[in-house]
Amino acid sequence: MNPARILCLAVISTIVAGCAYDRRLSTDTVYLGGRRVPSPDQNDPKRRMNFDNISYWDGDHVPGAPRVRINLSEQKAFFFKGDQLVGISLISTGREGFQTPGGEFKIQQKNKDHVSSVFGDYVDAATGAVVKKDIDRRVDPMPRGAKYDGAKMPFFMRINGGVGMHAGFLPGYPASHGCIRMPMFMAEAFFRNVSVGTPISITH
Repeated sequence: MNPARILCLAVISTIVAGCAYDRRLSTDTVYLGGRRVPSPDQNDPKRRMNFDNISYWDGDHVPGAPRVRINLSEQKAFFFKGDQLVGISLISTGREGFQTPGGEFKIQQKNKDHVSSVFGDYVDAATGAVVKKDIDRRVDPMPRGAKYDGAKMPFFMRINGGVGMHAGFLPGYPASHGCIRMPMFMAEAFFRNVSVGTPISITH
């Protein structure tokens, strides 16, 4: 066979083989701080929901005073440094009867390992098995032999009373008791970049 033809076929084979694996479709590929597909690891800080191609963070090395704007209608949180938008997070805010309040606020407290004192589960004191799920301690009596297990709210940033931003489950609609839930990696990024006193604007 003609040496030039052999070389040409080798080049074509290499190109085809290279195209067979597209790194953009890999579960290991990270886009702007978050995977496009969900990680199977529930504790993966970069895990995101199937529908979440919105959330990103690009503000670690950007100067400027931080501020956050939360839009309840869009179910999104926008992080600014100065006038520059450096991050957007999908959120889940308060459901009917527990609406997230609108207005102008400031971060009042930060607690990386916050646990709710009101919402959680009643679990068997001996085995830890859930006896009654998603309870409100103010209205749900504790069964005999049970103990209270508060809902975990990692990277909690208190805004107003018991309302704050924190990592939590996002079903795609308002579902919380008033708090602003966000993906773990976004809550961590917001937590790192806000301080007590950072302005928070919540609009409808």
